[in-house]
Amino acid sequence: MTIYEELKARGLIAQVTDEEEIRDLINNGKATFYIGFDCTADSLTAGHFMALTLMKRLQMAGNKPIALIGGGTTMIGDPSGRTDMRKMLTKEDIAHNAECFKRQMERFIEFGDGKALMLNNADWLLNLNYVELLREVGACFSVNNMLRAECYKQRMEKGLSFLEFNYMIMQSYDFYHMFQHYGCNMQFGGDDQWSNMLGGTELIRRKLGKDAYAMTITLLTDSQGKKMGKTAGNAVWLDPNKTSPFEFYQYWRNVGDADVLKCIRMLTFLPLEQIDEMDHWEGEQLNRAKEILAFELTSMVHGKEEAEKAQNTARELFTGSADNEHMPTTALDPSLVKDGGIGLLSAMVAAKLCGSNREARQLVQQGGVLVNGEKVSDPKAVLTVEALQSGVVIKKGKKTYHKVTL
Repeated sequence: MTIYEELKARGLIAQVTDEEEIRDLINNGKATFYIGFDCTADSLTAGHFMALTLMKRLQMAGNKPIALIGGGTTMIGDPSGRTDMRKMLTKEDIAHNAECFKRQMERFIEFGDGKALMLNNADWLLNLNYVELLREVGACFSVNNMLRAECYKQRMEKGLSFLEFNYMIMQSYDFYHMFQHYGCNMQFGGDDQWSNMLGGTELIRRKLGKDAYAMTITLLTDSQGKKMGKTAGNAVWLDPNKTSPFEFYQYWRNVGDADVLKCIRMLTFLPLEQIDEMDHWEGEQLNRAKEILAFELTSMVHGKEEAEKAQNTARELFTGSADNEHMPTTALDPSLVKDGGIGLLSAMVAAKLCGSNREARQLVQQGGVLVNGEKVSDPKAVLTVEALQSGVVIKKGKKTYHKVTL
């Protein structure tokens, strides 16, 4: 099976500009392709997983990846999929975030001479002269076409700033610049980037009279159509200090029955023949599939040893024999102590098990909270200082465990 056929079989391909040319380029290892990563945080997330694994698959097939760090475009902010304007970051914040991205990408992609490149678009975007850019590039873009682009539609309802309106031009210029200076002939990105990517291929065609190609990858969504990669409203991070290996493992272990095989197919490197055999799994077998998914992805991000620890802890918790050594833990602020203890609701909020006291109270009253294995229904329950010094395990719902200490 060729790499292009494999990508199709795994359900990764959403849209392509020229299927025949793209198939030929990537099957024969002739693609120098890029994926952009704006530095809006100091860690990549589970939402970036698809792009990272795609880069790895294509590199293994002999193609050359360019990981483009958006040091310049992050200063503008991508309006795609947004109903509000992104937070403005300083140059220092962006530089720090870019450095964090590099360290995480190196777990997936092989960089070095003749291998993958890591570039930062700040190197060319921040030096552009505005009038020169308008003359060189501005004439190639139709405002009418830009306003019809999907990436601007949601923002138009609340008001699209001129700053954000320029994002498509900046992303297109990236492709144009790398086509000329790095031989980059293809761009990959999420399906919500299609309009921006077409802007780049059109700019190259109009300015240089040459063809470049674009392919979008399917966004990872659950069976309800919601983007995956968030839990309790928070991102699932690749940084172990922001999302522990156990929490990362548990996120994938707890995906819905309807989503697990899709995730295995799209995100893991297990052979398709092995995955096809799982298509008929049901009941308890689906729990085994979830363990396979969680272990494979945790191994990729955090290493096999951490994946084994997370898996063992999860299994022990399920059987009630856990020593909770590797469970996510929050050291509570001593200032929360009142009358010899800390209120359960306050502890749950501090541990980010709930977003507010009201949410925590409701959960307790509904019988959804266990403390050290015992159901607690009184929202006024207090965790004593003595108990907290040994560590108290709070179980939220059926699958979320968290230890709090002092």
